[in-house]
Amino acid sequence: MGRLFQVTLEGKIYSCRHCKAHLALSDDIVSKAFQCKHGKAYLFSKVVNVTVGVKEDRLMMTGLHTVADIFCVKCGSIVGWTYETAHDKNQKYKEGKSVLERFKLDGPEGNNYWVSHEAHIGGSDQDDV
Repeated sequence: MGRLFQVTLEGKIYSCRHCKAHLALSDDIVSKAFQCKHGKAYLFSKVVNVTVGVKEDRLMMTGLHTVADIFCVKCGSIVGWTYETAHDKNQKYKEGKSVLERFKLDGPEGNNYWVSHEAHIGGSDQDDV
């Protein structure tokens, strides 16, 4: 195994809760209206320092999507998923973007996000608006 190179971000950073590796910038948030089984999740236009898992079709709250889990490159923790294909034309904006689960991140202020008791346990996709 070779040397691990990581991207260092500057600005308001979201980092891995476990190892503090930089994952995304606040400026790259597309939407904060997503949900995962542990609570809130954010859709980002760009993430760094992640590895992509196996693509699979998942039926989510907004329809069928081809997604792949994403993992922190430093510690291996699953931190979210990336959208490969949205099968519904109204969901195409998600393609090529990634969702990071908020409870697995430290935020720009360095604070941890804790799962609320009202967290939605059933699905992993955007809130119905």
